[in-house]
Amino acid sequence: MQLGEILDGSFSIYRRHFGLFMRLSLVLICTPAVVGVYFATRALSNPIGAANWVQEHVAATIGFGLLVLFVWILISLLLKAGTIRIISDSYLGNEPSLGAALQFGTARIMPLLLVAICKTLLIFVLYIAMAIAVAVMGVIGRLLGVGALFLFLGVIGALWLFAYVLCGYGLTSMVVVLEDLVSAFDAFGRSDQLTRDSRLKVFFTWLVIVIFTNILPSIVVFGISALVGPESPVQPFLSLGTIVLGVVLAPILPCALTLLYYDLRVRREAFDLEILSERLGTR
Repeated sequence: MQLGEILDGSFSIYRRHFGLFMRLSLVLICTPAVVGVYFATRALSNPIGAANWVQEHVAATIGFGLLVLFVWILISLLLKAGTIRIISDSYLGNEPSLGAALQFGTARIMPLLLVAICKTLLIFVLYIAMAIAVAVMGVIGRLLGVGALFLFLGVIGALWLFAYVLCGYGLTSMVVVLEDLVSAFDAFGRSDQLTRDSRLKVFFTWLVIVIFTNILPSIVVFGISALVGPESPVQPFLSLGTIVLGVVLAPILPCALTLLYYDLRVRREAFDLEILSERLGTR
């Protein structure tokens, strides 16, 4: 499958099962989102009181923030796993269901969580290492009288390495959900093996989907927000609309990456889809 075919297939699956994707999102995200909007609205209605409360309860604020972050990560992983199940059933010609998606996601939440934590730590270490490398390049460049050139080359090299590594591990969630692994950490090596010589394809798939589902909607919302002004009563609804829009468009990226995963397996391993169907328990 070429990039255009992957994108076309992703949007086709998304349109075909839009209602099911939304039901899955509502089941997982509705309550936390409503609670978050409630507290955000209260804080905006009395910002001084909210700031004073935070200053007086720093430990409680940090603990609550960490709890919210953990719950949101779990929900995001469940949504991703359920989405992958829906896409897989559709790809195999089976009828996906909400119950199967939720059950499938719940059964794989722990390995998904471990992989997500490891990937976050990897991104943090890469960021620190790249910052140090760019700073060293800048110092060397200044000593040689070409500081701007060395700094530019350092930034370009760091961004390339960052993208290369993350694209290599871009299919870890699909591997965890769809394959039998001895350990969840084997997903990193497996994803690296599948994406070898296909990193650009992974990168452009991710880039195009992010532009359509994140960047363009954010520009539209930001433009409307700037037009109505910060004091407009519409602003809280724009914040709510941003959350809703994110939920609505969230399944598209897993759609594209899952189709890319299948394409790489079939291309590299002549993978038999009947095996995957048995793995999912649909045959």
